Amino acid sequence: MEQKENKMGVMPVKRLIISMSLPMMISMLVQALYNVVDSIFVAQLNENALTAVTLVFPLQSLMISLGSGTGVGVNALLSKSLGEKRFDRSDDAANTALLLTFLNFVLFLLIGLFAAGPFIAAQTSNSEIVSMGRTYLSIVTIFSFGLFFQMTFERLLQSTGLTVYSMISQATGAVINIILDPILIFGYFGLPRMGVAGAAYATVIGQCIAAVLGLIMNLKKNREIHFSFDRILHPKWNIVRRIYNVGVPSILMMSIGSVMSYMLNRILIGFSSTATAVFGVYFKLQSFFFMPVFGLNNGLIPVLSFNYGARNKERIGEALRFSMTLAVTIMVIGTVIMQTIPETLLGLFNASPEMLRIGIPALRIISIQFPVAGASIAMGSIFQAFSKSVYSLIISIGRQLVILIPAAYLLSLTGAVTNVWWAFPIAEAVSLMLSLYFFRKLYKSVIENL
Repeated sequence: MEQKENKMGVMPVKRLIISMSLPMMISMLVQALYNVVDSIFVAQLNENALTAVTLVFPLQSLMISLGSGTGVGVNALLSKSLGEKRFDRSDDAANTALLLTFLNFVLFLLIGLFAAGPFIAAQTSNSEIVSMGRTYLSIVTIFSFGLFFQMTFERLLQSTGLTVYSMISQATGAVINIILDPILIFGYFGLPRMGVAGAAYATVIGQCIAAVLGLIMNLKKNREIHFSFDRILHPKWNIVRRIYNVGVPSILMMSIGSVMSYMLNRILIGFSSTATAVFGVYFKLQSFFFMPVFGLNNGLIPVLSFNYGARNKERIGEALRFSMTLAVTIMVIGTVIMQTIPETLLGLFNASPEMLRIGIPALRIISIQFPVAGASIAMGSIFQAFSKSVYSLIISIGRQLVILIPAAYLLSLTGAVTNVWWAFPIAEAVSLMLSLYFFRKLYKSVIENL
C-alpha cells in the first residue's frame, strides 16, 4: 500500500514548527505547572518538607534523563527512517523502545528498594528531612514504570508528527496529579493525611494514567508504526546500538544535571537548609520557561531528522532560524518576570523572611542567563537530530561540571550565599561559546554539503 506523504517534508516550515511544537510546549507548561503545584502544596507542610523534595530531585532527574535520553535515540532513528522511507526499520525502533523502557524501570525499582535511604542520608543529618526524603524517593522509584512508559509512548507519537496526542497524554497525567496532590497530602474526602507520601502517590498515579493513554493513542492513531511481541522480545542489536549511539550521549548530558544538582545541594546546605530550599524553588520556577523551550526543541528534532534523511537543506535552515527566535523570545520573557516579581514568586512557596532574603537576589542573578540558555538549547537540537549528541555532551560537561560547580564552590568560600548564584551566568557564557563552535563545525561539514 502506498504511504501518504509525511507532513514534515511538505508543510510550510513555520507552520510545521508551530504545529509540531505548540502541543508539546503546552504539555511542557502543564508539566511545569504540576511540578510547581507539587512543591507549593509540600511547602505548606513545612520548609523541611520542601528541602526533602529538593534533595530527592537529582535522582528523580536521573530517571527522567534515562527515559528521555532513550527516547531521543528512538526519536532520531525513527524519524530518519521514515524520512528515508525505511518503514521496517522504523517499526524495529518503536518495538525495541518498549523493551528498553521496561529495563529502565527495573533499574530504578532496584534503586528504590535498596538505595533511597542512603542517598538522602548522604546529603543531610536532619532526621525529619531524611525520613520525608526517603519516603518520597522510594515511592517515585518503585512505581516508576508509569513515568518510563509515559515518556516512551509520547516520544513515539512525537516521532511521527502526532504531537497533539502526546500533549493530551502528558496534560491528562499532570492535571490528575494537580487534583490528587491536596487530596492525598492533606487527607481530604475522608482519606488519611499522607504528607510528602501523598505528593509522591499523586505523581505516580498521574504518570500511570498518562502511560495507559499514550499506549491507547499509539494503537489507535499512530498508523506509521506497528507493535509486535516478537519484535519486542527479539530485538535487533544493531537497532539497540543505533538508538544508544544517539541516546547515551543524551542520557549522559541530562544526567550531568543530576550530578550538578546533587553537588550544588551539598554546597548550599553548608549555608543552611533554607538555601537548599531556595535552589529547589528556583528549579521549579525556571521550568515554566525552560520546559516550553525544551518542548520547542522536542518538536524541532523530528523535523530536522526527517529533512536530514530527505536531504532538504533549505527546510533545515529555515526551521533552525525560526526556532532560535522563538526560544530566545520565551527566555527573555522569563528574565523580565524573574527580575520584576521575585518576591511574589517566592511567596507562592510559603517563603519565610529568611527564604525571601536568600531567594530574591538568587532569582534575579540566575535569570540573567536565560536568553543565552535559550539560544544554546535551540542550537543543541541539531546535534541530537543529526546523531551528534556527543557535542551536546561536551557542552553540558563544560557548563555544569567544569565551570558551574567549581565556580559555585569557589564563590561559596567568600561566605556569602548570594555570590554562589553568579556561577550560573558564568557557566552559561562558556556554554554559548562551545555551542557556537560546534554548531558552525556541523553546519559546514554536514548541512552545506547536502
